[in-house]
Amino acid sequence: MNEPILKKMEAAPVSSAEFFARSQSRLNFDVPPGLIDPNIVPRTGDEGNDRMLEIIALEQPVRPAAVLIPVVDHPEPTVLLTQRSLHLSSHAGQISFPGGKIDATDASPLDAALREAEEEVGLSRDFIEPIGYLDLYGTAFGFRILPTVARVKPGFKLTINEGEVDDAFEVPLAFLMNPENHQIHSKEFRGMERSYYAMPFAERYIWGATAGILRVLYERIYLA
Repeated sequence: MNEPILKKMEAAPVSSAEFFARSQSRLNFDVPPGLIDPNIVPRTGDEGNDRMLEIIALEQPVRPAAVLIPVVDHPEPTVLLTQRSLHLSSHAGQISFPGGKIDATDASPLDAALREAEEEVGLSRDFIEPIGYLDLYGTAFGFRILPTVARVKPGFKLTINEGEVDDAFEVPLAFLMNPENHQIHSKEFRGMERSYYAMPFAERYIWGATAGILRVLYERIYLA
């Protein structure tokens, strides 16, 4: 089923300063045990997927991952996203945050997110002010993703790693945090109807884990 369904939830408008203030007051750097514990099933941000994640958790090892949610501190803030290379073996061409698997050499999920952002698009740590971890997010492929929300100073220059990323672009935060743009699509996955968020923006189709994480950000920061 591809008919978009809009989920209506009321939220007061939030200014740029209020967004960062709320993020700093509501987020922290406590690492949730579900990042590595298969017995803890994280939420997805999508509706009706708890049973699917329970099945995945029993079938394959937990795959800890970290992403950066880079909110660029323009007068009208934006979120820096990437389009994955078409040559990748998984999730090719999809819209994503900078990020990836947490390596044994990473000091923390935050360190992994910062490393991946620098490796994928050349975003220097000098421009990044980490604010805190968002809720742990589970995917149908066994990944446990811990997102780091960060304020990014304008003026950075990117260097795209073409082996991993085809493009990097910015989307207005106001668009991504507007619930009227949060569509719910669904399709069959392993014999089960799977629902997921989608936030089409111009020619970019933002969906799946990326849209789901953005929805969690909206619920944590914009809803009282």
